[in-house]
Amino acid sequence: MQEHEVLNAEDFRIVGVKEDETDVLSEKTISFWGEVFRTFIRNKLAIFGLILLIIIFLMAIFVPVFSPYSFSEQTGLYNAPPSMTNWFGTDNLGRDIFVRAWYGARISLLIGLSAAAIDVVIGVLYGSVAGVIGGNTDNFMMRICDILTAIPNLLVVIMLLVVMEQGLLTMIIALSITGWVRMARIVRGEVLQIKNQEYVLAARTLGANTNHLIFKHLIPNAMGSIIVTMTLTIPGAIFSEAFLSYIGLGVTPPTASWGTMASEGNEAILTAPWRLIFPAILISVTIFAFNAVGDGLRDALDPKLRK
Repeated sequence: MQEHEVLNAEDFRIVGVKEDETDVLSEKTISFWGEVFRTFIRNKLAIFGLILLIIIFLMAIFVPVFSPYSFSEQTGLYNAPPSMTNWFGTDNLGRDIFVRAWYGARISLLIGLSAAAIDVVIGVLYGSVAGVIGGNTDNFMMRICDILTAIPNLLVVIMLLVVMEQGLLTMIIALSITGWVRMARIVRGEVLQIKNQEYVLAARTLGANTNHLIFKHLIPNAMGSIIVTMTLTIPGAIFSEAFLSYIGLGVTPPTASWGTMASEGNEAILTAPWRLIFPAILISVTIFAFNAVGDGLRDALDPKLRK
């Protein structure tokens, strides 16, 4: 009866590869998104921006819920400076600026995220169809984008807000009228590069229709650029909302947004500067945080920029 041979660790060594090279081989098995995550977390500025965004979102969610004041409640203290009772002070109507600032964060973030989401849906579909079909259809669709790009975006938004009734929905629609064009151009460029890859040509040869190619092959492989573009679109929408509300064409009082608060605070810049300073700081910090995260994602998704 033949005895069983005892195996040891040496028998499982990779043939033709030195022991110190096995770690390199194992690293190569990391998925694309795993490598993106590893690169992103090494970017200290991007992580700092992400932490800021988490804090801003949490404060926007919970401060209005647990605060003793509402965004419109009058405390009886008029233009009071920051204190332990009212951390950001009060305005000329006695309303707590701290609560109004974080309620305004809800409005500003909602508008920014909603406008960016609409840009993604329209831009991704439009750019994908143009890139896949190509030819005269692609040229015609891109000429439409050229026309929309030639018209100043802010002018279009202001005209729409003047014609329509002011409100959150109007603001979101106005910011999305031409906002999707940039996304469409980026997605089209990605699709033009991807659609001639072997796996896409193979799927087309096997009878895959346009919808299958777009949703199963092209959009998933362009997701990196889509995510980065969306991340960098949100701060632009937040700033546009703040500016439009500041000049009286956006969110209308008494609803609080960072733009309306900055507009009201500007009137008292000499007597109660905190009314302008705190909304301005929140706008700046939020835009910085989104841009930092967007830049970090862009660097992580671009292999040429990885360390």
